[in-house]
Amino acid sequence: MKYLVGLDIGTSSVKGIKLGEDGTVLGVAERPHGLSTPQPGWSEQDPDDWWRGAAGVLTELDGARAAGIGLTGQMHGLVALDRARRPLRPAILWNDGRT
Repeated sequence: MKYLVGLDIGTSSVKGIKLGEDGTVLGVAERPHGLSTPQPGWSEQDPDDWWRGAAGVLTELDGARAAGIGLTGQMHGLVALDRARRPLRPAILWNDGRT
């Protein structure tokens, strides 16, 4: 049976849905992640939390065998990377006062 997986990396969690060819919902999964506010008006998250959440949701929904995966995410944010493409610091989110 062919199916599609939708994945949303949001501000509060990673959410996923598994849909059959006829649009029937075959499964849903969610992995919450934290939000850090180290100073008033700041809003940050660890990008590795997004990665772990996405991996968990995709595993639960058998994303590796999906005919396709649709991806959406939270609004504008800054993820500063080093030369190895690893995050240098927590991501500055769209709802952070510095943006």
